Amino acid sequence: MALKFEGISKSTSAATTIYDALRKAIIEGELEVGEPLRQDEMAKLFNTSRIPVREALSRLEEHGLVKTRRYKGAVVCGLSADEATGIFDFRALIEPEVMRRAVPKMSRELLQQARGYCEAFSQSTEPLHWGDLNRDFHSTLYGVSGLAYHLEVVDNAMDRVDRYLRAQLVLSNGIDRANIEHFGIMEACEKGDADLAAKRTFDHIEGAKNSLLHGIST
Repeated sequence: MALKFEGISKSTSAATTIYDALRKAIIEGELEVGEPLRQDEMAKLFNTSRIPVREALSRLEEHGLVKTRRYKGAVVCGLSADEATGIFDFRALIEPEVMRRAVPKMSRELLQQARGYCEAFSQSTEPLHWGDLNRDFHSTLYGVSGLAYHLEVVDNAMDRVDRYLRAQLVLSNGIDRANIEHFGIMEACEKGDADLAAKRTFDHIEGAKNSLLHGIST
């Protein structure tokens, strides 16, 4: 296991620190699909007991990032085409409505912040930064919707597909498509056109789904 760790913060619980570190490593592809996450190795890596490790692995399993197998313990989950389709279809139902609710509440400062992420995404030449900037862009726009539960569920759904989306941005023309669609969403938000922003959000999700499914099937 190539995972590296700098130490547990005093400001958060050990279980939360371990969860955050493993979640980040899974999403960014540092931990491969099928890789075992052995409790004794995790405890040694994080210099703690197995108890917070078990708690962290349980949370990761709840979010679909790891799976517990008999005699093997926890392993990093993969994603089938059917699972990806389900996740994106769910996002296409939820996120346009979140966007529709958010647009009337967007301040000038928030729009400037979101445009900053949008422009940084388009200018970045570092594939490892694309996923973070993409999520920063969307979460900034969604954040004022007032739909806290929806946002939590969407965030969990994104965790399941994020590592694959990052790969597709590199391996296909996904980055060019995402740039065009991001600026289109941004334009609709700046005009205060909630319905147009919602429609472009739906189209953006569908485009990402089709790109990802093509990558999974090839």
